[in-house]
Amino acid sequence: MTTLDSGTAPTVPSRRERLQSLREAAIKRPVLARHISDGFNGRWTRRQWAQASLVATIGMLVAAIVPGFDAPMGDPAHTPRQSMALALPPLPVSRKRQPVDSWEVVTVEKGQTLGTLFESLDIPATTMYRILEHPGAQDTLTRLRPGAELAFDLPVNGGLRAIRFERGEHQRVELRIGPDAITETVTERPTQTRTQVVSGEIHSSLYVAARKAGLSPAAISTMTDQIFQYDIDFKDTQKGDHFSVVYDEVWREGERVGTGAIRAATFTTGGKTYSGFRFERDGKAEYFTAEGRPLKKSFIRMPIQYARLTSGFGSRRHPVAGKVRMHKGVDYGAPSGTPIMAAGDARVQFAGWRGGYGRAVILDHGRGHTTLYAHMSRFGKYKAGQRVRQGETIGYVGSSGLSTGPHLHYEFRVNGVHRNPLSVTMPPPEPLKGADLVAFRAQMAPALAQLQRMDNARLAKAEPAPEAEPAKPERPKA
Repeated sequence: MTTLDSGTAPTVPSRRERLQSLREAAIKRPVLARHISDGFNGRWTRRQWAQASLVATIGMLVAAIVPGFDAPMGDPAHTPRQSMALALPPLPVSRKRQPVDSWEVVTVEKGQTLGTLFESLDIPATTMYRILEHPGAQDTLTRLRPGAELAFDLPVNGGLRAIRFERGEHQRVELRIGPDAITETVTERPTQTRTQVVSGEIHSSLYVAARKAGLSPAAISTMTDQIFQYDIDFKDTQKGDHFSVVYDEVWREGERVGTGAIRAATFTTGGKTYSGFRFERDGKAEYFTAEGRPLKKSFIRMPIQYARLTSGFGSRRHPVAGKVRMHKGVDYGAPSGTPIMAAGDARVQFAGWRGGYGRAVILDHGRGHTTLYAHMSRFGKYKAGQRVRQGETIGYVGSSGLSTGPHLHYEFRVNGVHRNPLSVTMPPPEPLKGADLVAFRAQMAPALAQLQRMDNARLAKAEPAPEAEPAKPERPKA
């Protein structure tokens, strides 16, 4: 049994004091030691969840990156690739405008007119009419051909300031469009003429062979309609016929801009060779033989193309009067409005209404030769007293006067006496004489030499190579 000292009372801590001492002890305990010492009690703390998420993220990144270092770092050239060009829709001309340069060059296409070009560039029609009213602009701009180029000075935020175009082969014209007037600037562009010689042989047609040789359609037309039209019927050309042509080419700034005149030409058909050489007489270009005789005949027998003979020369019953009487000409049936050509160079003696002939034209060709053309529907541009050249249109087929249908009545007279146009001996054309003949021979000589060299080269190419002599057998040596 314990005996208590009567002088001192024992100190017993209260419950509050004990809880306070436990709280302080827990606070002062080291955290790391506490976490290491504490075991897993079945629930993760927030810190543990955060640490686990961080470790998982790092692991996934490592797994994704590290295998990439095993692949070789090179150009994957072994991978096959294919490319395909895709056609883009063309932009309208008005949307091709570049802000750095206000000049736009437009090439005229087939079927385009000046109005359609201005419309495509959003240029008002009033501006176009102002330009066409400028002297000299209408003749060029209203006759645009495919391939011609026009340049327009079109600022991005403004109207048309200028237009530039070619006037012929030697001039470039620029029209500056001001608010009150149009100013013209002309730049001369010198050209050079080069002489070319080509040759061809017909396999299917003359046109195909000539185009293959390098001749332009205009040059082919000159050869068929001017040089050889009186001597060769080109509908009857055969395979193996050949030709040679000396012509001019026009060059400007290193570029060929067109073809000039044909200086000389030869055409061989049916075993016979025809030739023609160009020469200007009295300011008019004509073609002559090597002897100086014109290739163009004084008269053409049929003054209308693609017509049929409906009535010949001689006695017949008149289709309207019903009486038998002399038909002093020939009739050619053709549709109304077909052009009628002058049979030869002449002066218009009469043009008007002439009784049963209706609308008629009489031409005086000189040396007593006259021709008459009747029953026209209308006249050409020539009046009495004016000069007309062979082949020019003097009127159009009709049915005026005593006529049962559209046709041409054609008469040929020598000193007032009617002759059959189909059989009369036509007067030969006047050959070159005196100074004209001397000048022609001097001008013809270079072209003739070029044609001869071309023909010699063609013949040398066509001739087979000589056969080699057979080798002689060698004698046996003793």
